[in-house]
Amino acid sequence: MSTLTDFRVETPESTPGLTAAGRDARRTRFLSWVAVHALAIAAALFFVLPFVFVLLTALMSDQQALTRDLWPDSWHWENLRTVWETPGFLTWWQNTLMYAVLGTVLTLLSSIPVAYALARFKFRGRNLAMMLVISTMMLPPQVVIVPMYLFWAKELHLSGTLWPLIIPMAFTDAFSIFLLRQFLLTIPKEYVDAAKVDGCGEFRALVRVVLPMAKPAIAAVALFQFFYCWNDYFGPQIYASENPAAWTLSYGLESFKGAHHTNWNLTMAATLLVMAPVIILFFFAQKAFIEGVTLTGVKG
Repeated sequence: MSTLTDFRVETPESTPGLTAAGRDARRTRFLSWVAVHALAIAAALFFVLPFVFVLLTALMSDQQALTRDLWPDSWHWENLRTVWETPGFLTWWQNTLMYAVLGTVLTLLSSIPVAYALARFKFRGRNLAMMLVISTMMLPPQVVIVPMYLFWAKELHLSGTLWPLIIPMAFTDAFSIFLLRQFLLTIPKEYVDAAKVDGCGEFRALVRVVLPMAKPAIAAVALFQFFYCWNDYFGPQIYASENPAAWTLSYGLESFKGAHHTNWNLTMAATLLVMAPVIILFFFAQKAFIEGVTLTGVKG
């Protein structure tokens, strides 16, 4: 893409022999460049300004947070420490981290073999199996929440814990299977055939050949699942609400807000501490994430 400097160099004044048609074409290119970058800056501000507002409010005093001021008179970094030392907050943070990490690992371990089988093995009913996987993505979790809760609470007595949310992830996830399968279809089968010629079985070919080539898709699935678990509010509300020791950050933040409804600076500080890990994780993993999402679905 041309830069603003390029347009200045190519002005009619610097090229006396430029025709009227050429000047119009370059003027059009310059205006298009300005329009595209103006829209990009506006979109960036639209997404960034709410986070800036949360950060600035989190660092205000109790009194100033209730005013219309947008900039802190003094920076109160101790608000973050106050929230962190609030009874229960560290427990919520640990529960959320356990939920997100275990859920992500179990989802990957269970979804990769299924996606590989649907992408590489030819068997009767493969298309039907894929259709069933896709159809489960259209079923809202609220539809089956009553029988599922009765099963976990009455039969297995696991209400008040996060295990009813973690254990099912060991039995695959439809969206993860779909995303991984679409990416695995783009990997030439000749690589797997060459590995088999060298003496590798299906499992070794999957581990040593396919998985290293599928890192972008695996990273994308891992990030999707981690963000889902980290931000999940509905599941902890259903299964863990009766036990404060099992609350996650998303559910505990609602309780924190109720207890500090007049302390908007502390509420925003708590919100900032909840958002910070996923923002940092996406910042460092965005390249792999975008690559995995972009390359997925090239072949179907």
